Amino acid sequence: MNCGHSLLRVFKMIGFVLALGVSMSADAGFLGIGDKSWKEEVLLHDGSKIIVERTVARGGRHEIGQRPSISEQSLSFVLPITNQRVTWEDHYSEDVDGANFNPMLLEIVNGTAYVLGSPAGCLSYNKWGRPNPPYVVFKYQGKEWQRIPLQELPAEIKLPNLVISSPDDVAENAKNGVLSAEMIKQENNGFQQPEYRTILREPLPQAYINRMCEERVLYKGNWILPNDPIARTFIDQQKK
Repeated sequence: MNCGHSLLRVFKMIGFVLALGVSMSADAGFLGIGDKSWKEEVLLHDGSKIIVERTVARGGRHEIGQRPSISEQSLSFVLPITNQRVTWEDHYSEDVDGANFNPMLLEIVNGTAYVLGSPAGCLSYNKWGRPNPPYVVFKYQGKEWQRIPLQELPAEIKLPNLVISSPDDVAENAKNGVLSAEMIKQENNGFQQPEYRTILREPLPQAYINRMCEERVLYKGNWILPNDPIARTFIDQQKK
């Protein structure tokens, strides 16, 4: 093995681990900055609409000149048949230094509610098992939200119906505090990635997935390349 290349690889990994260590040292005192709430008119698969109340809080460490990422968020709505108020929440997670998901849709089929989101960033994508297509699906059953396989999402659910990207920014355009279904559709039309334009049911090419997010594993509080002995040795030495 070329010694120069080996040292260069070690230095690159050291830089990665140090940078990641800073980003993951978020202090809980930073949470709750920039709280915002609004309503979205959500178009369901059958043509009916419901009003969903969304909240977003930004917090955590961030680069100078950049605002904090989303740290907490929720969706709250009323089930049409039972009039039961239901809330889906996504809390701050230290291992990804923020909230876990970008909510894409909320649907109701035969009285059962579903939420589908894409992992918010590569750390979250690796944390949630690198799903392909890149979705995490939740079903409301037994008075709680449970993760289910994409295959169990009803086939009639085909399109995103929530604002996907920077929803709190888009909410600035809400009329009387409500984003209409048409406004949501227009906002989401800007995506070129196929996984955001429709709900895919077949896996994307592995090359596409690998370009989207490099595989990492959580090892003793740090995200490293799988089975990388150099990185693991460095991390272990730093913690002695």
